[in-house]
Amino acid sequence: MDQVTLRRREDGAIELRVNGVFVMDDVETSSERLLARHVLDGGARRVLVGGLGLGFTTRELLADADVEHVVVAELHHEIVDRMRDGTIPGADLLGDPRLEVVVDDVRAVVAAQPVHSLDAIVLDVDNGPDFLVHDKNAAVYGPGFVATCAERLRPDGQLCVWSMADSEQLRRVMAEHLLDVDAVAVPVVLQGRREHYWILTGRRG
Repeated sequence: MDQVTLRRREDGAIELRVNGVFVMDDVETSSERLLARHVLDGGARRVLVGGLGLGFTTRELLADADVEHVVVAELHHEIVDRMRDGTIPGADLLGDPRLEVVVDDVRAVVAAQPVHSLDAIVLDVDNGPDFLVHDKNAAVYGPGFVATCAERLRPDGQLCVWSMADSEQLRRVMAEHLLDVDAVAVPVVLQGRREHYWILTGRRG
């Protein structure tokens, strides 16, 4: 069983770790919010999000009044519970009638969606294909699951994947099923250092 740890650091930030591995905090959230903005700018109204985390992608989506429905797949019920009891800010998100949170593996949640039913799928379930917290998440970046995602997208629907680094291998896999595959660098400052996170995107033809 995974060990999910939420703690407030001395600097006041909330930090999320899984099995001792840093996943995210609430200091640098620009890339999570950009995931949402990318699909919103493309007109997405029905979106599936892989990974609730601290809720920044979901909050950005629901801040748009035109969004009709957001399904969030979250593997760890502890995160949902801590958001519900206020340990993590976001109880208001869980109360939004447009939001559906499913505690399950994202692959099962995506597979359960009707074909051609989603405007966008946004995946932020791990640190990217080369920095896995869960070894089993390697399948999230593989051809089988990318194909499943593509089948659930409507024409011109988008798949967006958050990653700590660009991945040529993942871009090749996405290009087998999607058009206009691209990798967008997001400048961030981490512990005083200038770094980049990445968003890999593709569009269903």
